[in-house]
Amino acid sequence: MSEPAAAPQTKPKKSKKGLLIAIASVVVLGGGGAGAYFAFRGHPEEGAEGKKAEVEAEPKAPAEFVEMDPPFVVNFEPGASARFLQVAVQLKTRSPEMVEFLKHNTPSIRNDLLLLFGNKHVEEVSTLEGKEALRAAALESVRHIISEEGGKPDELEAVLFTSFVMQ
Repeated sequence: MSEPAAAPQTKPKKSKKGLLIAIASVVVLGGGGAGAYFAFRGHPEEGAEGKKAEVEAEPKAPAEFVEMDPPFVVNFEPGASARFLQVAVQLKTRSPEMVEFLKHNTPSIRNDLLLLFGNKHVEEVSTLEGKEALRAAALESVRHIISEEGGKPDELEAVLFTSFVMQ
């Protein structure tokens, strides 16, 4: 009778040992699989940003400038602290086609910018904020002309004041 009693005791030990090995294997493999999943799947937002960064990383064409020569000179209203404003303007683009387009439309651009500058008061353009607002209005004005003439207004990046003198 001692033999049958000894046999049942060894079987449960083997099954417990086998069960523990199986559980440990599942935990290790499952943990490794989960780790690999999270490590290699990435985040959807990161994937979109990564693609966006690749698109933005493409080198830009060099900036080209079209000078509005001669500088604009307009009079202020009588009695103002300054009598006139002189502004040298350059138009910034990266498109050689837009450079030609701007040169071809210079008379219209000069006309509209001259009217814009001539309608300003000394107080409006004497602060940094006023100059920035004037520059933004000039950009909008030139883009409007480009649009009216069948060009691509977004290809004009900026209107730059390279000289700004009030006397």
